Amino acid sequence: MITKKLASIVVDTDYDNLPEEVILKTKQCFIDFLGVALAGSKIPSSRTVRNIFTNGNGSSVLGSNNVGFIDASLVNGVFAHSLDLDDGHRFAQIHPGCTVIPAALSISENRNKMGDDFISSIVAGYQVSILMGMISNPEHRNLGFHSTGTCGTFGAAAASCKAIDLDFECIVNALGLAGTQTAGLLESDHSGSSGKHLHAGKAAQSGVISAILSENGFEGAPSIIDGNEGFLNAMVIPGNTSSPTIKSYEDRADKIIANRNYHIMDVYFKKYPVCRHLHSSVDATIEIYNQMISNDVKANDIISINVKTYEIASEHDNYNPNTVEAVRQSLPVAIAISLLNGDLNIGNIEINPKIISLASKVVLENDKEMDGLFPSKRPSRVEVLTKNIILTSRVDLPMGEPEQPFNQQDTLEKFHYLNPKVDLEVLEIIDELESYKMGDLMKILNKVFNDD
Repeated sequence: MITKKLASIVVDTDYDNLPEEVILKTKQCFIDFLGVALAGSKIPSSRTVRNIFTNGNGSSVLGSNNVGFIDASLVNGVFAHSLDLDDGHRFAQIHPGCTVIPAALSISENRNKMGDDFISSIVAGYQVSILMGMISNPEHRNLGFHSTGTCGTFGAAAASCKAIDLDFECIVNALGLAGTQTAGLLESDHSGSSGKHLHAGKAAQSGVISAILSENGFEGAPSIIDGNEGFLNAMVIPGNTSSPTIKSYEDRADKIIANRNYHIMDVYFKKYPVCRHLHSSVDATIEIYNQMISNDVKANDIISINVKTYEIASEHDNYNPNTVEAVRQSLPVAIAISLLNGDLNIGNIEINPKIISLASKVVLENDKEMDGLFPSKRPSRVEVLTKNIILTSRVDLPMGEPEQPFNQQDTLEKFHYLNPKVDLEVLEIIDELESYKMGDLMKILNKVFNDD
C-alpha cells in the first residue's frame, strides 16, 4: 500500500541524518513562507479568515494574535497562498510550502517542539506532498483538481505526524484520514476567486486534524490512495477505456518513491505574484522591455505581441479579468503589465484600460515542440512586433528554479520588498533555529511582525 510506503518515509526522516544543504534549503523555505504569508495576511481574503478564526489561544497567526492551533494552520495557509508568491515544485505541480509549513508550525508551536524537530517535520511534509503530486500528475490536474489542496493534505498530515513523533501505525491512520479530506478544484483558481487560497488553508488544517485524531485512536483507511474507491481511482485515473490502470500508478509510485532524493531541494521560489505557468513569459517580456529601452521603443509603437508556449500556459488566456485574482491567472494581462512597467509585482498588478488595451494585442499560440519539453522545461518565446523593429526573447525555465536558484540574499530581498517595515535582523534567529523551542522562537518573531 502506498500509504505505508509514505509512512515509512516519515518515520525515517531524522534531523541527524539530513544533509546540510537540505537543512539550509528548509530554512530558506521557512523564510520565504514567513515573508509571503506576512504580506499576504493584509489582503481581503486573509482578513476575512483572520476575523473569523481569532478566538482561542495556542499558536501564532502571522501579524496577528494567537489562536487555537488547528485554526492557526488554516489561517496561515490562506495567508501563504493568497499572493501567489509561495514556493512550488514543477514536476509535482504543487505548492508544498503553503500547506506543509502552516501545519508543521502550528503543531510544533503548540507542543513547543525544538527547531530541529520542526525542520524534520517540514522535510517529511514536503517529501510526501511532492511524491503524491508526482504520482498523481498530470492526470490529476487534467481532471480539474488543484494539487496544492489535494496532495498538499497528505503532506500536511505527514508534517504534523512528524512534529509530534507519531509511530508508524498512527502515521498510516493519519494519512488515511488525510486522504478522505483531500479537496480543491481548479475552477476556483481559474475563475479568479479567493477559493484558491482556501485550498491551502484547508489542506494544512486537515493535515493537523488527521494527525491529532490518529494520535487519539481515530482510524483511517490504509488503502485510501490505491484502494478500489481510493484517491487514485476516484481523482486521478481518467474515466475512459484507454485509461491507465491502478497497477500502472502503483508501478509509477514504486519508481518515484524508490528515488530517495530530498525533493525539497527541487522546490522553486517565485518572483512574480502570478501563476507559475506565466513566469517564463514574464521573464522573456521583461527582457524585451529592456530591449525596448535600448532601442527607444515606446508601448504605443507596439503592433502585436506573439507568444509561443506550452499548452497549459497558453490556456491562461483571459483577456478581460475582473478581479486581481483573475489577473494572476491571465497571461495576456501579465505580459501587458510587464511591458508597461518592466516588472510585475504586488504594487502594479491591477486592471486599467491601458493594460487591457495592450493585452488585446497579445496572440497566444500553443507550440507543440514546447509541449514536448514540459514539464522538464516551461518554455516561452515572446515576440513584439513594432513599427520599426521586431524584438524577441525566449526563456525555457523561469528564475527561481533549482537550475537558476534564488540564493539566501534573493530570499531576504524578497522578504524585505514584501514587508519593508520589518527589520531583517530578526530573521537571523532562523540561522540558529535548532537551538530554539518553537514557542519561544515565534514569540520573538511575532513581536516584530505584529509591530509592523
